Amino acid sequence: MKDQIEELERWGADVIFGRAKGFRATLMSFAMRVFSGIFRIIVQLRLRRYRKGWKPQAHLGTQVVAIGNITVGGTGKTPVVELLARSLRNRGRSVAILSRGYKSKKLDRPQKWQDTKGRPIPGEKMPKVVSTGSALLLDSKYAGDEPFMLAKNLDGVAVVVDKNRVKGGLFAVGQLGADTLLLDDGMQYLDLAHSIDIVLIDSGSPFGTEALLPRGTLREPPKNLRRASYILITKCDGSSNDALISRIRKLNRTAEIIECTHGPIYLENVFTRERQPLEFLKDKWVGAISAIAVPEAFEGALEKLGARVEIRRRFSDHYRFSRKEVEQFMQRCVERDMQLIVTTEKDAVRFPKPESIDVPVVFLRIEVEILKGQEIWDDLIERICNPPPAFQSVLRNRDAYRP
Repeated sequence: MKDQIEELERWGADVIFGRAKGFRATLMSFAMRVFSGIFRIIVQLRLRRYRKGWKPQAHLGTQVVAIGNITVGGTGKTPVVELLARSLRNRGRSVAILSRGYKSKKLDRPQKWQDTKGRPIPGEKMPKVVSTGSALLLDSKYAGDEPFMLAKNLDGVAVVVDKNRVKGGLFAVGQLGADTLLLDDGMQYLDLAHSIDIVLIDSGSPFGTEALLPRGTLREPPKNLRRASYILITKCDGSSNDALISRIRKLNRTAEIIECTHGPIYLENVFTRERQPLEFLKDKWVGAISAIAVPEAFEGALEKLGARVEIRRRFSDHYRFSRKEVEQFMQRCVERDMQLIVTTEKDAVRFPKPESIDVPVVFLRIEVEILKGQEIWDDLIERICNPPPAFQSVLRNRDAYRP
């Protein structure tokens, strides 16, 4: 069943990106287009409910910064969340990241927690606490890939997972002492009011396939970019973004725009944690294995670093490799005399350890570098750390939800 679902997901992606051909693909594409029209109506009606105040939003008496996008996957959101959380932590903010924990497994029983008066918190009010900032409490299976990765890389930053991020935010503020909430993948999560909306756009594919789900990769029509306070153009390669910025300005005249790149920093062994410089890849025969939205970008980065990517194994986004699948891939690499197996950092957190490691397995560590707009980024951090007095008064006087 797992293999059949994986195959169906791959075929669906091929239909969306135009790689699948034939009668079945044409029929599916037509059906998807019809559903995209219905989806557009639903999205706009939903936004109207919040905009008109017909659907109330929760205010937790603290700043909520949403980081998201209008397309599905592939914009490099997690490294940006990490950079923002680290920057705010270093300025003395008590930061908590709120995530829905996409494809994470449900806990067998809620975590036990006592409030500040020593009273146990009922299970229905408990989100999944991945990290308190000082202790990592869950693995990637129960936390989800990105929340676990963020928790592992960010000392002093709490990470909380729950589909109901109002509940997660209440817990983070009331029990973990958070004064700044980062809403991971939060542009479309409107039950919790946002103080600031940061929207990411991939420079190479800014609006995906230009069609809405399920026919395309857009979560919302491009015109909804007007909700953004800041726009980060990601994965820039140094070439001009003037044409893209011109299009963005037609959709949003006021948002501050920052251009950045997601650059590789080093290699790290998945099992031993030993690090190697990027030059270690040069002229190495490599097997690449990944389960991300845009595997071509990952494999291309390896080739740019001088690796000879001879074997490629791609799974659907967030796929959890089985030990058998990893061992089969490793055997292929052994038979073809590969010197190295490389995966992504997101995949590394759920990479099962094979019985015998015959080929070293490393991941490529990626970090964000701001190319244009460093002063805008610095102003953003300052705005969050020291909001204007009028805004502080609004936060103090709001009727916050309480657990």
